[in-house]
This record gives sequence, structure tokens and C-alpha cells, in this order.
Amino acid sequence: MTRHPRIERYGLIGDSQTSAHVCDDGSVDWLCLPRFDSSAVFARLVGEEQHGSWRIAPAASADDPGCEIAAERRYVGDSLVLESVWRTATGVVQVTDFMPPREGEPQVIRIVRGLTGTVEMRSTMRPRFGYGRVHPWIHEVGGRMVAEAGADAVWVDTGAEQVEKDGVIVSAFTLSAGQTQTFVLTWCPSHSPAPNAPDPKEALAAALGYWADWARKGSYEGQYRDAVVRSLITLKAMTYAPSGGIVAAPTTSLPEEIGGIRNWDYRYTWLRDAATTLGALLGTGHVEEAQAWRRWLLRAVAGDPENLQIMYGITAERDLPEFELPWLPGYEGSAPVRVGNGAAGQLQLDVYGEAIDLLYLAHLSGVARCADTAVLHQRLIEILARRWQEPDEGIWEIRGPRRHFVHSKVMAWVAVDRTIRLVEAGALDMDLVALIELRDAIHHEVCEKGFDPVRNTFTQSYGSTELDAATLLIAATGFLPPDDPRVIGTVDAIQQELATVDGLVARYRTSGTSAGVDGLAGDEGAFVLCSFWLVDALALTGRVEEATALFERLLALRTDLGLLAEEYDPVQRRQLGNFPQAFPHMGMVHSALLLERFAAESATSTSAPALPAPGSAQDRAGRTPQHA
Repeated sequence: MTRHPRIERYGLIGDSQTSAHVCDDGSVDWLCLPRFDSSAVFARLVGEEQHGSWRIAPAASADDPGCEIAAERRYVGDSLVLESVWRTATGVVQVTDFMPPREGEPQVIRIVRGLTGTVEMRSTMRPRFGYGRVHPWIHEVGGRMVAEAGADAVWVDTGAEQVEKDGVIVSAFTLSAGQTQTFVLTWCPSHSPAPNAPDPKEALAAALGYWADWARKGSYEGQYRDAVVRSLITLKAMTYAPSGGIVAAPTTSLPEEIGGIRNWDYRYTWLRDAATTLGALLGTGHVEEAQAWRRWLLRAVAGDPENLQIMYGITAERDLPEFELPWLPGYEGSAPVRVGNGAAGQLQLDVYGEAIDLLYLAHLSGVARCADTAVLHQRLIEILARRWQEPDEGIWEIRGPRRHFVHSKVMAWVAVDRTIRLVEAGALDMDLVALIELRDAIHHEVCEKGFDPVRNTFTQSYGSTELDAATLLIAATGFLPPDDPRVIGTVDAIQQELATVDGLVARYRTSGTSAGVDGLAGDEGAFVLCSFWLVDALALTGRVEEATALFERLLALRTDLGLLAEEYDPVQRRQLGNFPQAFPHMGMVHSALLLERFAAESATSTSAPALPAPGSAQDRAGRTPQHA
């Protein structure tokens, strides 16, 4: 079995339609073309070398452990352009990797520049279509190399000599200080004419300008600016620009437990993940993405809100059948590798709350409402009024029996509460008295059936003794005030029962070899988003110093490039799960905004910071749509 690089050794480049994972050993090990959810042409990330990769590195790195990986790497300014520096016994080289803004077909451009001395370099490309299953026909056309199979073709342009042997395209070249060699990979349909070869320097300038212009639209300039802006750029990279859809992560099947079966495909648009991501963008001044996603939502739901799905494809496809790729061994033997996601057919009542909360936040941020959105909003509330008392699979998408999850009911309350606020503001025409009665009924039931008075904590589901980190959001949503003893008791209970090493938080307790509440055997790491939820809960309940300390420990978990995976193993001290994932980056942005607000208030007042009134400008500056 191939020993894979740790997940945190990968950097992300992308063009807001797809992305590539570049390891610090110079290898592109994951690239889906032409979209996030297309099949991979490089799949070594969840396979082996034979399943596709493209490495550019000093030739000596094969024999010299001292230059096996890049000595330094960074993103150039506020961009998604990745620079890696290699130091060898004979000289120093720099490799710049990026994907230019999409104007035609997708491209990966790699610019190699000699900095000092003389360095022998090697490019080794193994294109394998169909997630590593299909070996292409590789041949030369007009001095350019092309690999094609079925509907797909990739063209490789470089000034270096290219030689094909046994399905591998190899280029050996030598660079002295000041010399440059470029490589451009371009995808196009195999039946189309050959794509034009770009000017790499012009493409680099366009990429840097695109990201810098986007980052300048943001409003955050606080203490954690570098971390916040890097997370925002990462979130922007997960948007599919043509449609406004947002992927939960650009990868599939990176495991939640090494060697385990908790491996899922996240290359789709979850209503929940997209709404919370857009909340982070709106909270930092980025409005255009929310407008695009609202149009995406209208197309996705269409005229059938009765059959609202919890996720769709990035262009609002409804059918996402889940299947396995048995020829791929998985990351460090973590099989199966899955494509598609069977959770698309689940009932998750909380998504009504996230979606409607985002519409509310968009209204507060100045995004003009439209008649079509208002009609959809009313229909969603009508459906929720009929269904909120049903059991569901919940936020964690359990694959066991449905339950009455407390978080789902709380988010149903959020959906009604935000609707009431919009009606009161004159932005929506609905029966206010009926809405208030519905909100009160949900609140009463949750407090009666979802709270354990003996332990003074809200539980995961009605009648259960298990805890759930999602109940940390009870104060943040406004369901109860943060000084309510039930909120404080819940925070304390989760710290005692779900916190792991360094205060990181698990979603809920798993059961090892037997199937637990989620219907799956096995364990998982600490869930990074839940740890940011704990930061928020601690701050809201007055424990700001403790919240700040935990926040800064979480910042230390980021990779050298500022990226976060879904989970973290505090024992092995490594990232786990799909990478990078939107959830932890969204959570980090929200927590930074919240702590910044508390710090500003404490600097001007001797008393404890007051919570902002719901819907105030101060409130809007420090919350995502889940956090009203």
C-alpha cells in the first residue's frame, strides 16, 4: 500500500470552477476536469501513483532526502497562486502553480524559475482519466503533447522536450539563475479543436489581479486579518462561478478515520454548507456571491419546494447516486472511495432554518428581495409548519433510524423566527399571529422534550442521554439568551463529555467497532467546526478569555498555507477528512468576527460586553446565517 503524504502537506489552487491539490513534494495528486464534480485525471490522493499525478521537482529529489520536498512555500499575497522554493546542493529553484481565471477551457500552469546556481529538473506526468482507471492515448500533434480517452483530452505545452514512455510524459531540463521553463495543461473535449496555448506570464498577472481585486472588496481588517482573508479566499475557491453553487469541499473520500469507512464525496452543494459559507462572505462585505446563490436556490428548488433536497449538484442537479470505485485503494487504505452522495435523499429539517436565515441576512445586508424569492420563502414555511414534528436524519446525516434531533427543531424555530422578523420589517406578507404561535409551539416542545433537567443540558434528541455539539448553537441562534442556566449547563456538559485533547470538540460520541447513533461503525477525529462553535458559546456566555485561547489553538491547527480539513486527530496531530472543507473556514471567520466585537466593546467599557440586538448593524457584523 502506498504511504500517502499527510493531508496538511497539500496546497489548493483553483479557478472557481474546479481545483487541484499540490503536494509539497511538487506533485499534483488531485485534479477533476472540467468541474469540481467531474472525474479526476490525477487521483493519486485517494489511490496510488498509477492512478494519476504530475510531479515537477529537482531531479536530485529522487535520491537526496534533503530536497525531497520544497523548503518553503506560500501563497502570493491575497491570491490562490502557490509558490514553492526548492534548495538543492547545486542551486535554488522556484515553482509557481496556479489556475488562471476561466475564460475558455480549464488550465493548470506551472512556471519553474531558477533563482541561484544550476538545478536539473524533471516533470513526470501520468494522466489517467476516469479516476485513474482509463489509460489515455498519448501522442504528439504539431509539437504539442496530447493525452485523450473517450470524451476527454488534456494538452501539454512546454518549451522543454517531452517524451512519452509507458503512459508517462517526461521532461528533463536544467535551469540556471534567471532562466524559466513553463508547463501548461489544458483540458478540452476530445472532439474539439486543439486549444490555444496561453501566455503564462499574462495568465499569472491575470490570476494575481483577479484574486487581489476580489480580496479588496472585503471589509475585515481586524487582528486576525491574514487568517480571515485566507479562509475567505478558500471559500471563494469552492464556489462554482457559472451557477453560484458552492461545494462543501473539493475532494471525495478523504477519511474521517485512517483505515475507516467514513469516507464521503463532498463535491456538491449542501443548502446548509452553502448558506453558512455565504453568511461568512456577507459578514465580511462580499455580497455578489449571495446574490448568485439565491438565483441558484430558485433554480434548484424550481416549482417543487415540497421535495426540497438537502443537497444538489453544483448546477442544481437533483440525482446524485452514490457508488464506489473499487479500483482505488483509498487514502492510506481508507476504503471505499465514493462518488455521489446517498444523503441527498435524506430529510434534514435544519436546512429550512439555514436557508431562511441566509435570506434574512441577505435582506439585512442590502440584497434586494424579489417576488420569486418571497413566494419560495412562504412555501418553505408552509411545508415546515406541516413537517417540523417529524423525526429526521439531522445535521450529521445519520445512516441509522430517524430521530427527533434537538438541533433540527431549533433550526426550525430559527426559520420561523427569521420569517417573523421579515414580516415585522414589511419585507414579507404572511400571517404574523400564526407564525408567532408556530414559533412558540416549537420552542415549548424543544424545552420540554429536548432538555435533561437532571444533568442541566440539552441532549442530542428527544429521550436520549447522548450529547451533540450542535446544541452549542442554541444561544447563538437566539433560541435562548446566553445567560440562561440551560445554555450554560449545555456548554459545560459538552466540554466535559465531548471535548478531547486541547479542548477540541467531537460532534457526538461514536461507538468504535459497533454501529452508533449514526448507523456506522468506527470513530472519527475532533470536528473542527464544532470547536469553533465552542469558541462562540464560551464568548457569548461571558468566558471571552477562554474563548480566545481556544480560538488561537484552533488557528495553530491550520497548515502552513492556512488551510483546514473537516476534522483533526489531536492524538496523532494530523488533519482528517475532506480538505479543505468550507465548514471550518466559515466557523473560523465567524469566531474571529465575534471575538473582535467583544474585544472592541471591552476596550470601551468596564462592564461585560452586551449582546447586540437581533438584526442590528452590530449583530450583522459578527454572525453567519446560522448565528443570529
